[in-house]
Amino acid sequence: MATEYVILVDEHDNMTGFMEKMEAHTGAHLHRAFSVFIFNHYGQLLLQQRAHSKYHSPGLWTNTCCSHPRPGEETADAAHRRMNEEMGFDCDFEEAFSFVYKAELDNNLTEHEFDHVFIGTSDATPQINPEEVADTRYADIQQIRAEMNQHPESFTIWFRIAFDRVEAYFRENLKKM
Repeated sequence: MATEYVILVDEHDNMTGFMEKMEAHTGAHLHRAFSVFIFNHYGQLLLQQRAHSKYHSPGLWTNTCCSHPRPGEETADAAHRRMNEEMGFDCDFEEAFSFVYKAELDNNLTEHEFDHVFIGTSDATPQINPEEVADTRYADIQQIRAEMNQHPESFTIWFRIAFDRVEAYFRENLKKM
């Protein structure tokens, strides 16, 4: 497998360099990332359960797709690439907001990301890549919130951080989508 690099950024998302992905996660270096949230026409969010073989947060429920752009790759292009690679389909979505977070994970890793959040709609049936995704399901916002309140440890940290803003954005823009 080829060595993967992430784009290092400052707190304003200005590129400062590149670093090998695992080195960035073990050293808690701020890097660019993205998270995609896809809703169906019923207003349900397509969740993915991360593959149990993932190097961090294995088996946790999260948004439809997430990853890092490669050096020289636009963030939106990377998000479309990963939708195909992880979920087996692509669709229209738009950048809704971004946020910075830093969280200690399992395996002595730290996520320190400038996360670009994309939101869209699709009724496509996922054709999951089992190396990336263990399972998928659609769920209502209220159901997800209840599950997160009861078992927050079942969801990724970035999903829990972004969830309120995703819900607000979706409700605000529902008629446009």
